Amino acid sequence: MNDRRTIDNEILLREVCILLSQGKRVKLRAKGNSMRPFINGSKDILVLTPLTTLNKYDVVLARIEGKRYVVHRIIEISENRITLMGDGNLYENEECVATDIFGTVESIIHNRKEYSLRSSSARLCAIAWRFLLPLRRMKSKILNLIKQR
Repeated sequence: MNDRRTIDNEILLREVCILLSQGKRVKLRAKGNSMRPFINGSKDILVLTPLTTLNKYDVVLARIEGKRYVVHRIIEISENRITLMGDGNLYENEECVATDIFGTVESIIHNRKEYSLRSSSARLCAIAWRFLLPLRRMKSKILNLIKQR
């Protein structure tokens, strides 16, 4: 028998933030495709840990504009603003302040195997993916032109 229940995302993530603020690790199934190809929505499980430091290229759980939650990568840290972007996004990014970031994705469980996002290879992949953004945009434009024909 399947006892799965659906909980509103805002309610669930608010509770996750409370657990993280209490110093607890939280496992949470990923949702959406904004972090592809590194995180696959509905398939991967995120292992979140309480926030200790903010580092460029970390994947974090943040509240944007005081209302919606995202799990995206830090792409820029300035004095009082943090810029986030999903790995699967080509143009969109969000901004928040440090107090709106609640936890860090420490690892991902994919097909029952855990992969650290803190390893040097994971960091190098994230940096390379970010620098490939102009080429990814070009590929997207070419594919859109082909689809229009």
